[in-house]
Amino acid sequence: MAQLLDKAKNFIAENIGNIKKPEATVTDVSFKSVTTDSAIVNAKVSVSNPYSTSIPICEISYTLKSANREIASGKMPDPGSLKGSDTTLLEVPVKVPYSILLSLARDLARDWDIDYELVLGFTVDLPIIGNFTIPLSSKGELKLPSFSDLI
Repeated sequence: MAQLLDKAKNFIAENIGNIKKPEATVTDVSFKSVTTDSAIVNAKVSVSNPYSTSIPICEISYTLKSANREIASGKMPDPGSLKGSDTTLLEVPVKVPYSILLSLARDLARDWDIDYELVLGFTVDLPIIGNFTIPLSSKGELKLPSFSDLI
C-alpha cells in the first residue's frame, strides 16, 4: 500500500510540475502622475496566459524599494483576469508619499533619478492547482519628472 501511495505522489508531482503556468515580465516603470501629497509610479506588466480560458487574478502585491529600504508596498485586490491564450498588459499603480521621496534626496541630487527594485506577486486562480503566485522583480532607474513635465 505504501508503494502505491508513493507512486501516486510521484505521478502527481511530476505532472503538476510540468503544467504550463502564466508568465509575467515588467515592461516599464515610470512616473504616472504627481499629486499634492504623493507621486504615482506606474509599473506596466505583460502577463501571458497559456490556457484557452481566462484566468481570474485574485490580487497583485507590490513592494518598491530604493537605497535598500522599502518606500512603498501594498496590494491591489481583484484587478481583473488574464485573457485566454493571449497576453494581457496590466498597470500597477504604486503611491509613494513625498516625505519618502525627500528622504532619498542624496540619490536624487546626484543624478535626478531613483535607483529602484520593484517586487511583484501576481496571485491567479488556476484550475485544479488552485491559487498560484507568479513572482516577479525588476531593477532599474526611475527618472523623476522635470518641472516642464508637470506644467
